[in-house]
Amino acid sequence: MALSDNTTLEREQLRKVISIERDGSPLPLDVLQLLKFCSDYYHHPIGEVVLNALPTRLRRRHALKTISAGAFRLTATGRSIVPGELPSRASCRRDLMKFLGDNPSGVDEKALFAIAPSARAALRDLIKLGWVERCSAPAIEPSSECLMVAESPQLTEEQAAAVSLIRQHPHGFAPWVLRGVTGSGKTEVYLRLVADTLKDGGQVLVLVPEINLTPQLESVIRARFPSTHVVSLHSGLSESERLQGWRAAESGTARIVLGTRLAIFTPLPALRLIVVDEEHDTSFKQMEGLRYSARDVALVRAKDRGVPIVLGSATPSLETFAKAESGQYKVAVLTTPVNATRSTIDLIDTKQGQLIDGLSQELLKAVDTRLKRHEQSLIFINRRGFAPVLMCNSCNWTADCLRCSSKLVVHTATRRLTCHHCGHSEPIPAVCTQCGNQDLMPIGQGTQRIESALARLFPTARILRVDRDSTRRKHAWQDMRTRINAREVDILVGTQMLAKGHDFPQLSLVGILNADSSLYSTDFRASERLFARLTQVSGRAGRGSVRGTVLIQTQFPEHPLYRALQLHDYPAYARELLAERRQAGFPPFAYQAVLRAEARDLKTALDFLSSAATAGSTVESEVTIYDPVAAPLVRLAGLERAQLTIEARSRAALHKFLAAWREHLPLHGKHQVRWTLDVDPLEV
Repeated sequence: MALSDNTTLEREQLRKVISIERDGSPLPLDVLQLLKFCSDYYHHPIGEVVLNALPTRLRRRHALKTISAGAFRLTATGRSIVPGELPSRASCRRDLMKFLGDNPSGVDEKALFAIAPSARAALRDLIKLGWVERCSAPAIEPSSECLMVAESPQLTEEQAAAVSLIRQHPHGFAPWVLRGVTGSGKTEVYLRLVADTLKDGGQVLVLVPEINLTPQLESVIRARFPSTHVVSLHSGLSESERLQGWRAAESGTARIVLGTRLAIFTPLPALRLIVVDEEHDTSFKQMEGLRYSARDVALVRAKDRGVPIVLGSATPSLETFAKAESGQYKVAVLTTPVNATRSTIDLIDTKQGQLIDGLSQELLKAVDTRLKRHEQSLIFINRRGFAPVLMCNSCNWTADCLRCSSKLVVHTATRRLTCHHCGHSEPIPAVCTQCGNQDLMPIGQGTQRIESALARLFPTARILRVDRDSTRRKHAWQDMRTRINAREVDILVGTQMLAKGHDFPQLSLVGILNADSSLYSTDFRASERLFARLTQVSGRAGRGSVRGTVLIQTQFPEHPLYRALQLHDYPAYARELLAERRQAGFPPFAYQAVLRAEARDLKTALDFLSSAATAGSTVESEVTIYDPVAAPLVRLAGLERAQLTIEARSRAALHKFLAAWREHLPLHGKHQVRWTLDVDPLEV
């Protein structure tokens, strides 16, 4: 990164450079500049920033193995096979066969392996079948001119208008907000813009918030651009898979890069367009180490490279919405679902009737009606496990996590109590550990309890639970999606994994449980997030020809949030929230940073933060330093946590203070306290 003539370290602390490996290309200047920006903006050491941006394999000391690339082509038998006639589950084989068919002279193996994580195994199968063979001649790389685009659907008037608006600024930095209701076809707008970029010889970076959304969008992109190199980058890949994709992007071979937040740092020599899907999603914020926002870094990268960026969402974050309202971002709007009507949203007042394991009579009747119509239903509860609390009816003892300030969650499938924060697990006790009473009661509902109740109430229904527990096995979620689309499931029970990005045409009913819990939150962003989550979940109903219905169980049917949700009027509700934020002086009308500290005991953490606050008071600045307080979740994994909030009216004032303050942070607690600085925090 740099050379220095002097150091404050002792001579014996220095290490000698033995050799410099030249097994990989240096990082391009634009990526280095982006990493330098992240180091400065998030006030994080440059070395850790760079390592965070690299694939794990490139962080190791051992040199990369140089393997001579092979090439493959279709055999005579393979050329007689029509890829589209292969089974639907053999999507990777179809893509390989199609790609090889479009390049009869042969394709470099690196290009083939970049098609999908399972491409290597699929290629071996095709060789065994005698459909593919190795080439002795050098492979011909696919030409950027031979872009092949599959047939595209007819655009709606709103989609055509959105594409036309964004096409007016094909070159140069232009931030666009594509605000489209769920089911309005934002993905089709992305695909048209991607096609334009590919025709111009450029690369496209598409960011999605979660790994579970990647396979579905990846399959759509591959189907639309069958002869284009597409790579997927996310933490679910093996080291070698991620390295292959990263190097394909770096070399320019991969024309479309689809990934989660870590993909934002991928070298892309011909980058011409960035798309951030579901830009409001909190998953774009890294919560450990370098605490960056991939959405914000994407905006910086687009500006530095002089390329357009599209931020898509049905419910843009208030920061994005405010910039769109002020004219800093250009806006394209999609208000009407494609080939569908908006779902009807009804509220069920849970104060008026008795619940059966958390399910109201109205919701159960609606599910029964869908079963008789052979339609699918989704019961959404954003809490996995059987019950969030195990309590003794005699002495009111509850099963607490010894390492966290939280309750142990009951999991009946494994007969264990589990902490969803630190992962601690223990058997469910036969008797109360405090009084010996055998009458232990699970309190509250989770996905497992709802699944069990529905199985009891609808014994003939085919029920599928989708949460982190049921999708641990590799490819489990892909198999579940296949079953759902094949109509082998009647009732879905799931968490936020089912809330966004999925299209199930036969799903006509969505029932939402436990939504009110977010209304009690002390987090000023809670209502914004709740509206976004409910909007996404509601959008799963009525995606096909069947009209959708959404039933929300609540004790507060008159709450303004639910009323705005019924009217499908996010802009009006967002403006109300912005007015509240302005009065309270909260972001986006203020800029914040949080110094977080954790130690073996809370006093040590608070003392460290008090010393930091004292040091900060000596720095001449226009910021407000609040008193240190315990974190909302005080104890996590055996450590006590506290935090100190710094706030300023301008971004420049905040960063000027942080740069000076870091030099004054007390060092006496460095062996007792672990601290991190979180700029633009999502949790305060």
